[in-house]
Amino acid sequence: MNIEKYKKRIVDDKIERYLKLFGAISIEGPKYCGKTWAGRYHSNSEILLHKTTGEQSSNVEIAKMSPNIVLEGEKPRLIDEWQEATNLWDEIRIDVDKSGLKGQYILTGSSTPNRNGIAHSGAGRYGKIQLRTMSLYESGDSTGDISLENLCNNKFNDKLLEDVDLRDLARLVIRGGFPANIEYSAKDASDAVKEYIKLIIDDDLYRLDGVKRDKHKIKLLLKSLARNESTTVSNATLKKDINEIDHEDIDIYTLTSYLNALDKLFLLDNDEPFSTNIRSSIRVKQKEKRHFADPSISCSLLNIKDENKLLNDLKTFGFLFEAMVERDLKIYADSFNAKCYHYQDYQNKEIDSVIELENGQWCAFEIKLGTNQIEKAANDLVSLKKQIESENGHVPSVLCVICGLANAAYQRSDGVYVVPITALKN
Repeated sequence: MNIEKYKKRIVDDKIERYLKLFGAISIEGPKYCGKTWAGRYHSNSEILLHKTTGEQSSNVEIAKMSPNIVLEGEKPRLIDEWQEATNLWDEIRIDVDKSGLKGQYILTGSSTPNRNGIAHSGAGRYGKIQLRTMSLYESGDSTGDISLENLCNNKFNDKLLEDVDLRDLARLVIRGGFPANIEYSAKDASDAVKEYIKLIIDDDLYRLDGVKRDKHKIKLLLKSLARNESTTVSNATLKKDINEIDHEDIDIYTLTSYLNALDKLFLLDNDEPFSTNIRSSIRVKQKEKRHFADPSISCSLLNIKDENKLLNDLKTFGFLFEAMVERDLKIYADSFNAKCYHYQDYQNKEIDSVIELENGQWCAFEIKLGTNQIEKAANDLVSLKKQIESENGHVPSVLCVICGLANAAYQRSDGVYVVPITALKN
């Protein structure tokens, strides 16, 4: 590969660090998010195990029959789509144990492999890294004036910024963060993602485990997930949505199994509920917040191909903007070992995104598209913090509104930070 064409990813630093800590690393994520390029950037030799005709197909057979041949090569050695020959997991573990060396292998995979035939978890030998699609900072669409890590540690300086156009934000949501689509128009990106989804339905879902699934019902489920992007709807609600909107039925057990399959392909990237005991007297809902791996997937499924369609439906725009922001927050937070969640309790109190730091502190983020929503979002955050304080709960150390249109990053008199997503980085 031409190293000069490689667009640096935030996760690169973590890859380098893990290569010093573990004998092998496994880079996981959805197809076309850049795993192979990232693996190549950090490796000195490679072998591809894509299950296709020709050389790669032969490589798969060699990996299964004579894995030692596949492992030969200058280290670190990239083994791309390793899940096509799962026996390699234990072979690499054994080789790492024998040599005692770090940074020997880089495995990349776009699906969670069947664990049959894998004898050992790889604990202590493998480091797992999740690669997502590109954040706005990685794609060059954020100035990076504000560091999320610094913000989460209350290190902040006000900053005047250039105005952001609502149409530009719509384009970024529709285009998404798949590396190959970064230079595309909204329409071209949408068409590319449409083909991406088609390939997953027609090919990848079957190759995952050899199970034939009803393609029509998979499409219905995907469209329902798109309609419910950035919400906490249950599986039963998805079933009801399909029945009411598409006038078709899907068995709840079938629906659940399809969701599991999509999850194994890393097509879903749901936010877990924040489970820390913020307030002992309040029960916290345990539903995940629904997200695709990239907001462009929802846009394509909803046939949103141009900015005008989003501008004419601000409610949908708001949900999809939230999905884009939360994708970026997860990418940035992962770089400093923080975790992203969402919060929702039975008193109808919600926090769009919660970032929990390694030291146990947590930060509360509301996500709003327009500047007219900032005041209410900030007041809600302050109100929630006061309520938690009144109950001697574990209060957030940072309150912040991530927005779309503000022309400055600043701290309000009530202590709430306001930061445009187009100014954020890790």
